[in-house]
Amino acid sequence: MKEGVAATPTQADWLSKSLPEGARIGVDPFLLSVDVWRPLSEKLKQSGRELVPINQNLIDLVWDDRPASPSNHIDIQPLQFAGKTWQDKIHEVRGKMNDKDASVLVVTALDELAWLFNMRGSDIEYNPVFFAYALIGMDRVSIYVDEAKVTPEIHAHLTSDEHIKVTLHAYADLCDDLCRLEPHVSGRVWIPDQSSHGLARLVPERRRISDPSPIALMKALKNAAEIAGMQNAHVKDAVALCELFAWLEKEVPKGGMTELKASAKAEQFRSQQADFVSLSFGTISSSGPNGAIIHYQPTEASNRPVTMQELYLLDSGAQYRDGTTDVTRTMHFGEPSQLEMECYTRVLKGHIALDSLIFPSGTKGHVIDCNARKALWDVGLDYMHGTGHGVGAFLNVHEGPQYISFRTRPTEVGLEEHMVVTIEPGYYEDGLFGCRIENVCLVVIAETAHRFHGKDFLTYEPITLVPIQTKLIDRTIFTQQEMAWLNRYHARCREVVAPVLKQQGRTEALQWLLRETEHIE
Repeated sequence: MKEGVAATPTQADWLSKSLPEGARIGVDPFLLSVDVWRPLSEKLKQSGRELVPINQNLIDLVWDDRPASPSNHIDIQPLQFAGKTWQDKIHEVRGKMNDKDASVLVVTALDELAWLFNMRGSDIEYNPVFFAYALIGMDRVSIYVDEAKVTPEIHAHLTSDEHIKVTLHAYADLCDDLCRLEPHVSGRVWIPDQSSHGLARLVPERRRISDPSPIALMKALKNAAEIAGMQNAHVKDAVALCELFAWLEKEVPKGGMTELKASAKAEQFRSQQADFVSLSFGTISSSGPNGAIIHYQPTEASNRPVTMQELYLLDSGAQYRDGTTDVTRTMHFGEPSQLEMECYTRVLKGHIALDSLIFPSGTKGHVIDCNARKALWDVGLDYMHGTGHGVGAFLNVHEGPQYISFRTRPTEVGLEEHMVVTIEPGYYEDGLFGCRIENVCLVVIAETAHRFHGKDFLTYEPITLVPIQTKLIDRTIFTQQEMAWLNRYHARCREVVAPVLKQQGRTEALQWLLRETEHIE
């Protein structure tokens, strides 16, 4: 059952229907965040059932061969990429704590902690984060982390500042230290509702500030160095994808090409670029009907041929030291059908409509999401996923607190200048094909004739610079204005990516880029 779909019951409704009145549902409180636990508990209580925290995770009791927790070393994120010292970030966080009258901030989100201290790790596949917690106080900072991860360089990075006292503690000590805050720390403790219920309940509710972490928005507003790094990472990504698509155009007609082969080749080309670290998520390499499975990833069992008779959808990305990428392109290596062309064109029309939109600063993503869907709605089509998400700077490929979606979220914030988001409308015809066009974009100030009540208006600037296949466009429903947008975008791809391809001696990829970005009328 997929949550958020009208026919799917909520967890509380399903539990109430499946269990007798008076039932007690035991849950490890560290596996549910407060903002999930609280409403679930309240709804169950209304139906005569009870959500009960259990002190021992039942899986742990029988998991005899559980692998050890990762102990990979933590790395410093250089200032040239971070753009701001961790000390400056701590000062800014403390200012926000002052505004809330908070004495301590509990940092539990791994990407927030990595960003705050200008450190990166490799504990979770595709995400350059590490397992740790932090307590930010007004006179000291405590970090809870496995000491095996802490190299002498990291220790010096954190403890050499005489103005900010940082102490390192064992990862397992956080719960005890939270319990000890009560008699020793005056003021309130800021522990966001996105933290686990197991942690939050260690702080008396009367002393708790449950607002979202201030670090989430700070991280979302990219500084100049982070923006430059993201732009450079996407140029490298464009080089790799131009080489991939040039190679596929040559290899697919020979036969024998598969989803897994294409996926592996995409990673190979990316790995040849400077400062490549890893992929940013598992590659969605999907041919024909597999493209209609939105989060499909090929396996040996599902692996299909990539042919000249079907659409091929590639959604992929990479982690570079200077930025994170996420790009989707849909290609046809033969002659597309009329249905494929119409659906692709309507997806592209939606992409252009949202990319071209001018809107007031602070507008939330769910307000503008429909702009990407209108061309599909016009003929009774739609897609069942969000249209965009934030992207970290050499961090998680999906980050908030900004989103573009038909769904609303309690923690969603309005779009602001310097945020980075994706625009990725799609359409999926079950059993036949899928198409999606995704760019990572920078939110920038729009040039407008007026400024209503002194308010800034915003628009998007594409960071992704990979050609969009034009032979899939149905010209009968593609306007001159949309054609002009596409020509401008392709001119930018040529201007930025072609010199790098030439410099790196990637001749076939350069020829492919020039051919795919030719002016169309």
